[in-house]
Amino acid sequence: MPRTGRLFEIIQILRSASAPVRAEDLAGKLEVSKRTIYRDIAALQAMRTPVEGEAGIGYMLRKGYDLPPLNFDEEELEALHVGLAMLMRTGDGALQKAAERVSHKIKDVHATADWLQVAPWGAPLDDPEQGCVSKALLRQAVRESRKLHLTYFSPESGESCRTLRPLALIYHIECTMLAAWCELRGGFRHFRTDRMLAADLQEADFAAEAGSLRKLWMEQEGWNFAFAP
Repeated sequence: MPRTGRLFEIIQILRSASAPVRAEDLAGKLEVSKRTIYRDIAALQAMRTPVEGEAGIGYMLRKGYDLPPLNFDEEELEALHVGLAMLMRTGDGALQKAAERVSHKIKDVHATADWLQVAPWGAPLDDPEQGCVSKALLRQAVRESRKLHLTYFSPESGESCRTLRPLALIYHIECTMLAAWCELRGGFRHFRTDRMLAADLQEADFAAEAGSLRKLWMEQEGWNFAFAP
């Protein structure tokens, strides 16, 4: 999680807490070290955010402090409710947790739209304990334009190992696919995440050609991500 997002999360956690929150508890929730939490608390205090407390005791947000409310009209709220609920169908565990956090933030300042329901069935959850490749890792590879070493199983050709240049993640109803330039095949290929056996993020990046590769892939596939007027 980027630092800006982490600072915002710390504010949200402290805002909803009824007692001081220890640095180790914040570190556990945000999956960072206690040292990182101490630095983040110092940064918030330097920005005049009223965080009170100290190491070993815990931290609280001074009563009365709040973030500006989110302003959406009724249909925008309903769109957010449905869109966030549909993330449950992607099987992307990290996005599901992020969707829950966003939903809680919206509910804090707006009435819920529980009468809008979305069926949860869709792609299987990417549970690492079940040996699944994390979709969060794949999104990181795309976001950072980092090469990916993939072990993949295809019903037609069996198991193979490939080095990929990940370009996009495509969420279908029943599966998620990674679009990438495959160095083994010398062309664009699509890989179902439920057929991935292992994926390792490489240090090598392809940032210089990522934009042109993605544009070429979109042209070949006929993708247009712009919303129609």
